[in-house]
Amino acid sequence: MHVFLSYASQDRALARSVELALCEQGHKVFFDRDDLPAGEEFHSRIRRAIEQADLVIFLISPEAVDAGSYTITEVEIAEEVRKDPNGRILPVVVRPTPLDAIAPYLKAVTLLEPQGNVPASIALAVQRLASQQRRKRVRFVVTALVVAVAVAVSSYLLWPRDMTPSIDSESSTVATDIPPGTRADSAPATASIVGKDGVSGVIVPAGNFTMGNDEDSPQREIYVDSFYIDATEVTTANFDKFLKATGSQETPLEWEDLGTRTGGTFPVIGVNWYEANAYCEWVGRRLPTEAEWEKAARGTDGRKFPWGNGPPTVNLANYENASPMAYDGGLMPVGHYPRGQSPYGVYDMAGNAAEWVADWYTESFDRGDVRNPRGPETGPGKVMRGGGRFDPGPLVNSTKRYHASRDNRDAEVGFRCARGVR
Repeated sequence: MHVFLSYASQDRALARSVELALCEQGHKVFFDRDDLPAGEEFHSRIRRAIEQADLVIFLISPEAVDAGSYTITEVEIAEEVRKDPNGRILPVVVRPTPLDAIAPYLKAVTLLEPQGNVPASIALAVQRLASQQRRKRVRFVVTALVVAVAVAVSSYLLWPRDMTPSIDSESSTVATDIPPGTRADSAPATASIVGKDGVSGVIVPAGNFTMGNDEDSPQREIYVDSFYIDATEVTTANFDKFLKATGSQETPLEWEDLGTRTGGTFPVIGVNWYEANAYCEWVGRRLPTEAEWEKAARGTDGRKFPWGNGPPTVNLANYENASPMAYDGGLMPVGHYPRGQSPYGVYDMAGNAAEWVADWYTESFDRGDVRNPRGPETGPGKVMRGGGRFDPGPLVNSTKRYHASRDNRDAEVGFRCARGVR
């Protein structure tokens, strides 16, 4: 579908993330107004783009509803073009804005107020609206066909039998439009996916973020392409399927104490890097890079923990847990701390089980390696992130780094998988 994206200049970075998320789904987005010529031609092109759009998205913020913002003009154009906004207008509150400052035209439909991953929430809403529009088109085509058939049958029944009508082969041809996105072999990117192992992966949009904190590693601006990352760590149930499918004789630490009482919902721990990597390959994914992991954990605002800058509490993460038994009072089930999610809706990126990532460990970083960094070609060990259940609160932050040999097995280290966006 053709989408027009209206936003204030202060929300440009967020608008870019939204554009990328929508483009990954296969939509065509009118986004960048900076390249348009000034003056009357600028206004004409904006108007034409709104007229041609299947959906107009308004990112609502205090600056966007300010009387001097051009977004007000775009709202007026949209109202003039489409008197009924239902299904064609999507107003999204991206920052707290007084309700009485929002144009009545936008308030005529339900305002979308995303919680957490804004681009992903918008992408899901657009996907639903696109499906509704496709269904309407299909219903229209079907109705038209039914009417055409009914007319043809009636004409045939009422046609005088002593007359032989001539058949115009060209006029008897009926052509129907196939709604976009219905091909079985198409696979547009969505805000979330479900992997071969049944684990949900959420999309992290492309863009810059602040990596490091000048203590655990140098603070620097990094660009990462969009990617999917598992919403939860790999569970014991799924790792058990992997063991049985591959015929592996090597079981994780404390596996014999697991039993059936856990229901398979706990993160698997005590696997080495090779095994974590092999599992991800088995399900058609890979381990996340260190940069991907950190962006998924802390978002783009430089926060210290997945939930923000406030210290950990028992409602946010599993840490400072002295229980000697991993599966009997030590670990918590994956997704147990919804309030501790990262900005993109990823669970358990602080505490519970630390996680293997793809990169080799290093303390020195190439300042020029700022686009999709993958670390050095070798090192003293592979990186682990997120901290585990034994760690004190300050050490389960999103920049803390550990490393160990690829053969190492640790009773508080697990993993999750990732994959690029095709």
